[in-house]
Amino acid sequence: MAKGRFITFEGIDGAGKSTQVEVIHQTIVARGIEVVRTREPGGTPLSEKIRKLLLTQSMEPSTETLLFFASRAEHIAKVIKPSVERGAWVLSDRFTDATYAYQVGGRGFPASKVEALEAWTQEGFGPDLTVLFDIDPEVAARRVAKARNLDRFEKESLDFFTRVRNAYLERARQNPDRFLIIDSMRDKETVSDELRRIFSTWD
Repeated sequence: MAKGRFITFEGIDGAGKSTQVEVIHQTIVARGIEVVRTREPGGTPLSEKIRKLLLTQSMEPSTETLLFFASRAEHIAKVIKPSVERGAWVLSDRFTDATYAYQVGGRGFPASKVEALEAWTQEGFGPDLTVLFDIDPEVAARRVAKARNLDRFEKESLDFFTRVRNAYLERARQNPDRFLIIDSMRDKETVSDELRRIFSTWD
């Protein structure tokens, strides 16, 4: 049976993840590999309901973090693990690194509590590869403002997103074998061409 893969995509809001994940998706499909696209929070009917709460309702950081992991537990059990086990490549727009970046880095939530929740919820399961789209927060903010109505995370301050970006880069520094950092300050097509080259052969 083909070997399944779990690839996650991270970056601050406005980094251009959605556009480039589609490029990666098409590149992998062209190789004859089954691809499952999903997102966090979300990915299952229950997790999508949790997503709506998280993106619209103000709440305590502890409540927020617990809801992310509740959604993640359902997501792993119902979508991610079964897909990987049958040989599909799962592409997820965000995963646990986002919790470290946004809740720990952005909000100052204790990393030790996230580590405990991760150990309990994931039991050692995690991505084979994480693609981090890195961008200056000021540029990202301008992109987001032009593109859509903002959810409650996207409305956060520039200082917040600077902390989130720094937390992402620190996660990448701590896990160099898992992270692929993509410079999202470049134009879309240049980034797309780089990703096509990488994912036409990555295994």
